[in-house]
Amino acid sequence: MAALLIIAFIGFAIMGGVAISYVAGSAAVLAFISAGYGNYLAIMPQRIFSQIDVFTFLSMPLFILAGELMTRGGVTRVLIDLAMLIVGRFKGGLGYVNIAASVFLAGISGSAVADAAATTKTLVPAMVDRGYRVDFAAALTAASSVIGPIIPPSIVMIFYGALMNVSVAAMFAGGIVPGLLMAAFLFAYNGFVARRDDHPGGAQTELPPFRDTVIRAVPALLIPIVIVGGIVFGVVTPTEAAALAVAITVMLVFVYRLLDRDRPRAALRHTLAEGSKAVETAAMLTGSIFMILFAAAVFGYLIGIMRLPETIAATVTSLDLGPTGYFLIASLVMFAAGMVMDVTMALVLMVPVLIPAAILAGADPVHVGVVSCLNLTLGLISPPFGGILMVVSAASGVSYLRLSLAILPFLAVQVALLILLILVPELTLALPRLLGLIN
Repeated sequence: MAALLIIAFIGFAIMGGVAISYVAGSAAVLAFISAGYGNYLAIMPQRIFSQIDVFTFLSMPLFILAGELMTRGGVTRVLIDLAMLIVGRFKGGLGYVNIAASVFLAGISGSAVADAAATTKTLVPAMVDRGYRVDFAAALTAASSVIGPIIPPSIVMIFYGALMNVSVAAMFAGGIVPGLLMAAFLFAYNGFVARRDDHPGGAQTELPPFRDTVIRAVPALLIPIVIVGGIVFGVVTPTEAAALAVAITVMLVFVYRLLDRDRPRAALRHTLAEGSKAVETAAMLTGSIFMILFAAAVFGYLIGIMRLPETIAATVTSLDLGPTGYFLIASLVMFAAGMVMDVTMALVLMVPVLIPAAILAGADPVHVGVVSCLNLTLGLISPPFGGILMVVSAASGVSYLRLSLAILPFLAVQVALLILLILVPELTLALPRLLGLIN
């Protein structure tokens, strides 16, 4: 039956114009019927409701809305100016700015695609004007946006925590060091390329005004402090933190618009119009995410009936792979899945099948969760169907094939970090342990 499910999934997936949620749901239903489990479908509505009746899921639309408001309201521009002020005068300075901006944005939106769309429109043209190759600028933007879902808050980690019953606060704390290491690895590669290709930078580089930039940036930096600090220290739940993020972002957007002294009323009207579009976009994205969750509920129910996690766990035990050896193999499977599947769908399909066996073998749930989220997120910049590559290609004008080739060195650097995180769990677990979130 597993083979039938895979064949049906692939068959539907290659049909043009079919949404991935419909693909997974249809394949699972056909597998139920073909295997003689059709009677189980009678309780499927109850199963679907119980799958999505999770309080933590309420935070997702709010974080999505906060990210949309941030992008449309000018907060992104403020954080990019701050990054320019800090690292803009190094050789290859705009490359460093690109990466640093992704770190700042990661603490607010939690979405790699949103960060990529925001920074591509702003930074890629600026880098090209300063003499950078357009394919390098676009590839760096795509690679750095992967930091978004790793540094908290992270929509992907909220998914994982709800699916696997793992503390979201511990996941958030566990993502901080890997996210900063990702930035450090990209910084190092950007520095190497800057020296090799003689990228611009230096004391002559024009910087934004210091005082105005800092005044505008400090309130924006309070958002991740409130979100992450509140969740990690148990002051608020992820859902309450998401609501706070929306409220603070709305206030910041109005403040920034009112600082536009030339035409404050026009700026205010523009802000309200953009806010309406942000709500509409957030609603559409939330609907698409929950459609995936519906399909995942059907798929997960079938996996439970087939007892696939137990079968995999027994195989792991018989082969004596150990937690690290098995997790390396599982990570390879997830990486391959992420190359051709939507991250959310890959998460809800792969994690319940592969991860329980790693945990039973002795792996830490938080370590496995953080690394799995990073692994699947790398699929967004992996050819042939990387979602971020498509967004950056469309926004920058670089052909998808050219961008796919330019991203490969960055992807190699990030895969190297992924392997390091698998082999050295303490890089992920040290901070959650220090904060008392795990034993």
